[in-house]
Parts: sequence; structure tokens; C-alpha cells
Amino acid sequence: QVQLVESGGGLVQTGDSLRLSCSASGRTFSSYAMGWFRQAPGKEREFVAAVHWRGGSTLYADSVKGRFTISRDSAKNTVTLQMNNLKAEDTAVYYCASRDFSGYINDRLGYNYWGQGTQVTVSS
Repeated sequence: QVQLVESGGGLVQTGDSLRLSCSASGRTFSSYAMGWFRQAPGKEREFVAAVHWRGGSTLYADSVKGRFTISRDSAKNTVTLQMNNLKAEDTAVYYCASRDFSGYINDRLGYNYWGQGTQVTVSS
């Protein structure tokens, strides 16, 4: 089992920055990748960014590429999402997720552990 706890959400204005953190505990040594997903009201949960836990390679959704940066700290078992130049359309609940199995790291269905989510609201 892996437990994930997100922090860092809040209310900001368009163009501001925000940093989300995800702290992992439990069987983190078996993690293949960790990612961030988001869900806006009335919409499906969508991929934002992910990082391979061992190699550190990353993948981003087109909508956040160039604005968001995902990074991991293997020693601290944490993953962060630095979000710059935030837009109103970034407003959503952001979820941290972890997956044990190889596959496409932007595939929501491949993640078997999820955090409780943290709200990000961008006011225009």
C-alpha cells in the first residue's frame, strides 16, 4: 500500500504561481511513476504531468507544457508540481497518483494509488 497526501492548493489570480506537493509513504520503493491529475466541476479527471520514479523522465499535457514543472525527490519520497502563469482554466481539484506497473504514464487507469486531492482556484 502507498499513502499519498497532497498540499499547497489555494486561491490565486491569473498569472500567479503555485506549488503543489505530494508526500508518499508505505511501499514507495515499488513505484513505477507518479503523476498529477486534475478534475474540474462537471468534467472528467485529466492528466496533467507525470514522472518516472527511477529515471526521472517527465511527461506533460499540452495544456500545461511550458508552464508547469513536475519533479521528484526520491530521498524524501515527494513529488512537486510547480505551476506558473496560472490561468482560469487551471481551476480544478488536483490529485497526486502513484502506479506500480509500467505503461503509459499519462494513462489515468494505470494508477493504483490516489491522494485525497487539493483545490486550486485561479481567479481571473
